[in-house]
Amino acid sequence: MWQDNAYGSSSTQNAYYPQPNQAAPLQFYTPGAGDPNFYPGSRPSLDGNVPAAVQGNIAQGGAAYGGNIQQIGGWWTAFGTGGFEGEPPLLEELGINFSHIRAKTLTVLNPFSHIDEHIMDDADLAGPILFVFCFGIFLLFSGKPNFGYIYGVGLFGSISIYTLLNLMAEKSIDAYRVTSVLGYCLLPMVGVGGISVAMTLDGSFGYVLSLLSIIWCTYAASGIFVAVLRMSDQRLLVAYPVGLLYGCFGLMSVFSGK
Repeated sequence: MWQDNAYGSSSTQNAYYPQPNQAAPLQFYTPGAGDPNFYPGSRPSLDGNVPAAVQGNIAQGGAAYGGNIQQIGGWWTAFGTGGFEGEPPLLEELGINFSHIRAKTLTVLNPFSHIDEHIMDDADLAGPILFVFCFGIFLLFSGKPNFGYIYGVGLFGSISIYTLLNLMAEKSIDAYRVTSVLGYCLLPMVGVGGISVAMTLDGSFGYVLSLLSIIWCTYAASGIFVAVLRMSDQRLLVAYPVGLLYGCFGLMSVFSGK
């Protein structure tokens, strides 16, 4: 009897819950070559029925994906002008411009040439840092490790010259440009440091060479300051404190401090 009730309930449930339609399996739409919606590059088994407008955009290729992208190269491509279109080079983003460094270096090496008043519009510290580092390395090789003195004298001297120039000139100048000028004009003293590696300068020759380098550095730095700040009548007043600063670096080059 229990089996009759079970079969009866099963038949009743079948009456109220119809069975799923046992139809043919699902099929994907496969357009033919004659179909106006047919796209030659499509995959019929995956794309399905794609509208003609969307297919036209895919076939033509949208302009949003355009651009000039350089192919992957060696590590040196990071310092070039390639990359994404309109992207500046890496050295330009870091503020390093070799053409400007070369122009300022030649101005220091030839202090009697005409100095452009806009030469420090692009003030950078890449050249001064390089010259100060070379000066310290040369002194180290000559047995005079004066990195601390170089840093201290350079910092105190830059602050002092910056204060004096802003008090004397009608046109103000920032500390960044003052440091840049003083660092570039240290180049003759770097040459004296290089000579001190090969020979001892604690003598008459060293004194004369150090004095000439001090005059050279002072003349070049004062000329740039006068040209930038337009204070040609006060060049001697500018050259005096600058000469004292470079005199300290000259003493470092000649004497060992032992």
